[in-house]
Amino acid sequence: MASPVLHVKDAYYFEVPKSLWPRDYQSFDDVPESMQFLHEAHPEASIEEFNYDLSGKILIPQPFGELKNLYQAESGFCISKLMVVELFIALLVGGVFIWLAKRGATISRPTGRRHNILEAFVSYVRDEIAKPAIGNKDADHFLPYLLTAFFFILACNLIGMIPGLGTVTSSIEVTSGLALVTFVIGLVSGVKHLGPGGYLLNFAPDLGDSILMQPIRLLIFLIEILGVVIKHAVLAIRLFGNMIAGHLVLAGVLSAVVATASTNWWGTAAFFGILGATVLSALEILVAFIQAYVFTMLSALFIGMSIHKH
Repeated sequence: MASPVLHVKDAYYFEVPKSLWPRDYQSFDDVPESMQFLHEAHPEASIEEFNYDLSGKILIPQPFGELKNLYQAESGFCISKLMVVELFIALLVGGVFIWLAKRGATISRPTGRRHNILEAFVSYVRDEIAKPAIGNKDADHFLPYLLTAFFFILACNLIGMIPGLGTVTSSIEVTSGLALVTFVIGLVSGVKHLGPGGYLLNFAPDLGDSILMQPIRLLIFLIEILGVVIKHAVLAIRLFGNMIAGHLVLAGVLSAVVATASTNWWGTAAFFGILGATVLSALEILVAFIQAYVFTMLSALFIGMSIHKH
């Protein structure tokens, strides 16, 4: 369980300190039926080892599926830790902005710290990201999605700093879903603004009427179409890679401390491990804001390129 990979891998449990969620089964007959699959996966383990491994692990109920182990589903639809966190973040972001909308409808200007900081972020996304990338005329139409993406990603990144919860954006499935939404919005909006033919011709430069230039024009068209797919794939991989890399490095630093626990260098390793983890955590907070900004900015640029003739 000390593997750095498992530290960032999605799972079907939440982890807390062992003392807060101890297991003290006297025999395997006392183990609930919903957890028997864990014993079946490792039948050679003693009840003491079973209790030790499961202490601190709060298993997520699975009403719609069955688990093979704590990291793999056997059948059906299984609810993972990141799914629960993702749903919580969606409700949190939705609740915050429903409050902001109601408050903005009743007063003429922002008042209070929460209102002012949220309005500052909204104004920044609108004036510094959406309008320069999409244009003043069309920016407000796409602003709801850009604001949703920015605050959802930012909340996912920051909540991932809380031990035991996990970073939703370190899952390639989540970042791919976000990039796919950006792609679909750009595609649908481009066809709506330019028409199907105009949208496709946007990928083919005007090289004149010469027949000899048409093969080159077709080649450029195919490259541009492929480029759109690649750009959105990279949009997903960039966010995923940056978020998982930081947690892997952090897990590696802390694993080095554990590895020296039985040596005379434990104190020195612990000091530098805690110092390094603190510095990396501060850097992770900065990266959380930067990656939310980068994803939103690139999404705005891709949408702007789709709806404008160039």
